Amino acid sequence: MADIQGSYDDLFTAVPSALAGLLDDGDAGASVAVFVDGEPVVDVWGGFADGARTIPWQRDTITNVWSVTKTMTAVCALVLADRGDLDPAAPVGRYWPEFASAGKENVLVRHLLAHTAGLPDWDGPIEDLYDWPTATAHLAARAAQWEPGSAAGYHSLTQGFLVGEVVRRITGQSLGEFFAAEVAGPLGADFHIGLPAEHDHRVALTVPPSSRDEDYAASAPGGSAATAAGTAVRIRDGNSVAWRRAQIPAASGFGNARSVALVQSVMACGGAVRGVRLLSQAGCDRAREEQFSGEDRVLGMPVRYGLGYGLFGDTFGWGGWGGSIVMIEPEGRMVVAYVTSQMREPAADNRGLELVMAAYDGLMGLRA
Repeated sequence: MADIQGSYDDLFTAVPSALAGLLDDGDAGASVAVFVDGEPVVDVWGGFADGARTIPWQRDTITNVWSVTKTMTAVCALVLADRGDLDPAAPVGRYWPEFASAGKENVLVRHLLAHTAGLPDWDGPIEDLYDWPTATAHLAARAAQWEPGSAAGYHSLTQGFLVGEVVRRITGQSLGEFFAAEVAGPLGADFHIGLPAEHDHRVALTVPPSSRDEDYAASAPGGSAATAAGTAVRIRDGNSVAWRRAQIPAASGFGNARSVALVQSVMACGGAVRGVRLLSQAGCDRAREEQFSGEDRVLGMPVRYGLGYGLFGDTFGWGGWGGSIVMIEPEGRMVVAYVTSQMREPAADNRGLELVMAAYDGLMGLRA
């Protein structure tokens, strides 16, 4: 059995056992964290940080979590809403006047957060993703593909620029700067949107599925990093230095399971973790206000969207291309985070669900 490092409560033994099973099945490396009441009951990792399997995955290894980054962007918007600086029901043009062109005057901030704004596709060059003014100007000039709010289509790359530019207009800070100063910094969370070069040595590059190479590109359905109708993002793009340095707040966040679980514990614990309050209880509850329920025209599957999160029964969260996932269980004040560099074919990837279910076994024992 694969060697698992870290610590865990005995009630949650099923979680490290499940991780070991995934590594035994051929995955390169990963980390898993389960937080209850804002504290870790599981914080484990194993495997290797490189595709050649020569560098052990360490406690502080980080990797690209792809669309799990959206949950971090959502926290930023919810913090501003809780402070009264951002009204989710307001037109985007109130904060970003240039956006209210090409018939987009009726796009509301909540439409951006719920993938109903009608701007799902990134159709420019990959290189333009690395330049914030170019990316946001491109989106501001475009027309919506449908009446805002009337349909949902997963905004896999565009959502981060859209929400991030609203944050920038309100605060004067980029999304990555605001996240670092107002969220990750106060919590002491090792998560980054726009990764400084000093952290490069800790990065586990994304490993393609066994039958693929670095030209493997994202495609819908399944929470992928780019839609079939837009410019395809390849693994080699995500593994580039340019991608790490850029702020692509829908897809270029770097962290580990511990940092993801710590930040999202704010949402599970009524807005405060370890004595740091980022949100009120009402501010947290806003995330679960249903904005859309039905077929996502990009993913081709039924979805429920809240403000910045997918809704799944009484839980909420999101997953990323390649398998990383975060799930928030507010009733149990629990967060489960799985961060991996190892991609599998999306149709056959149930790793995140397996780990979430293993964590529930422990939670039931803890609350018994």
